[in-house]
Amino acid sequence: MASKTKKSLKKKPEAENSYFEVTGSDIHGWGAFAKKKIAKGKRIVEYLGEKIDKKESARRCEDLNYYIFEINDEWDIDGDVEWNPARFLNHSCEPNCEAVNEGDQIWIDVIKDVKKGDELTFNYGYDIEDYRDHPCRCGAGNCLGYIVAAEFFDDVRRKEKNRKK
Repeated sequence: MASKTKKSLKKKPEAENSYFEVTGSDIHGWGAFAKKKIAKGKRIVEYLGEKIDKKESARRCEDLNYYIFEINDEWDIDGDVEWNPARFLNHSCEPNCEAVNEGDQIWIDVIKDVKKGDELTFNYGYDIEDYRDHPCRCGAGNCLGYIVAAEFFDDVRRKEKNRKK
């Protein structure tokens, strides 16, 4: 995992909760860092945002909005809103959290014990299509180099090996 560092990108966001604070991240811009030890299995934050239909979601994705989560076959959540502290959790190929879909809600749960100061991350679960457009800078020992769902790691490794031949 990347270490916690202060970065002077812009004014520090006012998006914290009882489990994490937002500060500069070596992974990408801002990150969410544990204020205290958090045990595996703890639910730490809901991923909040505007509920939008698939047509609007596709339009926003074309505008490079990377904060959209699928709720179901009809609806998505656009988490690119100031009142969504979960938007500061960065992607990692070796995450310590996961996104859990329950009905119309997305929750972030801890999947490994977390120490105070650790950056909280989850796998964004991107599709393999256009994976090269989404480079990963998580710094994990098993970093794939691209932001994709874990189920596509072997496929991407195979594609990259063949591409380099």
